[in-house]
Amino acid sequence: MAFLTDLWLPILLSAVFVFIASSISHMVLPFHKKDYRKMNNEDAVLEAMRASGVTPGTYTFPCAGSMKKMGTPEMVEKMKKGPLGLLTVMPPGGFNMGKNLAGWFVYLLIVGVLVAYVGWHTLTAGADYLTVFRITGAAALLGYAVGVMNDSIWKGQRWSTTAKFMVDGFVYALLTAGTFGWLWPEAAA
Repeated sequence: MAFLTDLWLPILLSAVFVFIASSISHMVLPFHKKDYRKMNNEDAVLEAMRASGVTPGTYTFPCAGSMKKMGTPEMVEKMKKGPLGLLTVMPPGGFNMGKNLAGWFVYLLIVGVLVAYVGWHTLTAGADYLTVFRITGAAALLGYAVGVMNDSIWKGQRWSTTAKFMVDGFVYALLTAGTFGWLWPEAAA
């Protein structure tokens, strides 16, 4: 755990820098403006969901309920007819932006700690900037950009949306790598 003592500053600062960059990317720039679309006839769909008692959770549709039922003629027909999808339903009462931003910052700190851990066990004290940048950047890229591909592979998210989140992750990794490279000689000395 000595790495936390020596690398607390780049962990914290990289989280702050990425938090600011992500805020700019999502709230100021038009980059993510069309990531999510409004459903046609939204009011009727929402009323139907309320009437059927949909509760918070993640749903797949059509849903066979078991692997055995996936191959039944009825299920095959439903799958052909469509639509197919995943639906995440959140609790009513409004989106809690403060809670989500706090969770995001904790996530950034966790990535920073893992980047520090990889760097600490891979690099030597006083390693040069570019070497620190490459190693910590690769670790940060895994934390910020690679995992988002799962949303397109398994959840049907458009690849164009995933690509934008990967670009964000690449920028976040550069910021993290730059912060660790800048503060490494002092932090690891």
